Amino acid sequence: MGRLIDESDLEGTAAAQLHNADGNGQVLLVCEHAANRIPAVLDNLGLDEATRLSHIAWDPGALAVAQEISRVLDARLVASTVSRLVYDCNRPPEAPGAMPGRSEVFDIPGNRNLSDTEKAARVATVYEPFRTLLADTIASFPAPPVLVTIHSFTPVYQGKQRDVEIGILHDSDTRLADAMLDLAPKQTEMNTQRNDPYGPGDGVTHTLKLHALPNGLMNVMIEVRNDLIATADQQKSVGKMLAELIADALTLIANKKEAQCHA
Repeated sequence: MGRLIDESDLEGTAAAQLHNADGNGQVLLVCEHAANRIPAVLDNLGLDEATRLSHIAWDPGALAVAQEISRVLDARLVASTVSRLVYDCNRPPEAPGAMPGRSEVFDIPGNRNLSDTEKAARVATVYEPFRTLLADTIASFPAPPVLVTIHSFTPVYQGKQRDVEIGILHDSDTRLADAMLDLAPKQTEMNTQRNDPYGPGDGVTHTLKLHALPNGLMNVMIEVRNDLIATADQQKSVGKMLAELIADALTLIANKKEAQCHA
């Protein structure tokens, strides 16, 4: 099984793409697990088709939801085009989950016993172009953007049913998450929780820690249970709701700041 990859193995499609490049909105969206593409040289990582289509390979529905938010907010969107099993762009190179040998209950044969050279090739081919595109996009904004990452999660994980429907996740900066959680009960009937089903302790806030926190950008990570965004209609509905929730939360924050200035 060939396991060394380079840019030519992506067959003309970059590892990361910028959608709505001319968007003028304040929000910059990120979808790290947008695709389940595995370069041919990796021989499907030894996985069957059902596994390659499952949640371990990507975040089903997340890109479509992000695209709807992008449409509503006129937001730019940075998305990966390569499966998270090849390289998880929401993990640093040193993290075990960046190129996992096992995901949930699934073994990943093509990720077993990777050499340092094989790992470095994936970092250079997938992670670095994604990281660079996101950093360059942030730098291109005339004013600091608001960073919002979009993910989906499986309703059953390791045999356990998850009741949470939308997770509002944050690291040390809670500003946007706090405002969204304050407004969520008025704007959606979905079970919306803080740092659930994942939180900072699970290592899922890498993008926020790398790109938002050092730059002082307001930020949040949104997780949507993927059975609620399985169809195009659901994706549009949830995307529109989340876009409105983000916009209203930013307005709430701005109004509070203005009130404090005049207090």
